[in-house]
Amino acid sequence: CICYGIPISNKQYLPVDSSECIKCPEDQWSNERQDACIPKTIEYLSYEDPMGVALAAISIFCALVPAFGLGTFIKFRDTPIVKANNRELSYLLLVALVLCFLCSLIFIGRPRKVTCMLRQVAFGIIFVLCVSCVLAKTIMVVIAFNATKPNSNLRKWVGPKLPNTIVFLCTIIQVVICIAWLTSSPPFPEQNMKSQIGMIIIECNEGSVTAFWCVLGYMGLLAIISFIVAFLARKLPDSFNEAKFISFSMLVFVTVWLSFIPAYVSTRGKYMVAVEIFAILASSAGLLGCIFFPKCYIILLKPHMNTKEYLMGKGTYSNKKNT
Repeated sequence: CICYGIPISNKQYLPVDSSECIKCPEDQWSNERQDACIPKTIEYLSYEDPMGVALAAISIFCALVPAFGLGTFIKFRDTPIVKANNRELSYLLLVALVLCFLCSLIFIGRPRKVTCMLRQVAFGIIFVLCVSCVLAKTIMVVIAFNATKPNSNLRKWVGPKLPNTIVFLCTIIQVVICIAWLTSSPPFPEQNMKSQIGMIIIECNEGSVTAFWCVLGYMGLLAIISFIVAFLARKLPDSFNEAKFISFSMLVFVTVWLSFIPAYVSTRGKYMVAVEIFAILASSAGLLGCIFFPKCYIILLKPHMNTKEYLMGKGTYSNKKNT
């Protein structure tokens, strides 16, 4: 049956008789009997959705882990393994990781103007803060080792001033990018009625796609630089072997976000949001596990290894000498 050239199977139209149709409103379509217009299904990743509940629970649980790590580092702040390689920078990185896990909660729930503007900006700035902390730690590993050489000019750079400057400058660049994004073409909520038939997908339009990929690109650039520096420094003596863990954490980080790109552009609706949340959680967990798990393991379970002699690679020798 066709009315005015439109097949009756097209549920956007409601037949009046054999030769006349009326079009349902954009947010409605005809029912199965095709005698009334009914609202289309609305989709977004909500806290009532099982997937939303699961992701929210995982985010909160994961946020407690770096919080526990921060408490552990503060409690054992005077031990050699905590004092090694900039204690204050470790505190800042752990706080940033807590925020990384919690920022995924902004992506869950009905998209609104404020949350759309906040989610990508918060994610971009917090993650750059994390990566810049890792970059600063890596650079300090290299400087600390080379500063021990006789007549080294790098001794003046040892201390909190240089890493704090690195973190500030790297983060402020991302802040400027985000401010330019929000002032020129900010994200906004929209109703996508074309991606899936019979469904209204409420999602955040990024406003400026270029700005969105600039935020991700800058974060990726810092991660790649951190990986290269850590990889080159991985063969330093054991007392400075944090570079090995940093290089592996950056490898995990870059791998997760490179896998995110094709998955993100090929999905729609709540699954697209879920993909980004998963990437946030996976990359944050990679940083946390690779950098801090070995240290917490020694602090809590192997306290005899938390000595200056062991960190300097002399623990085995001392034990043999005593026996």
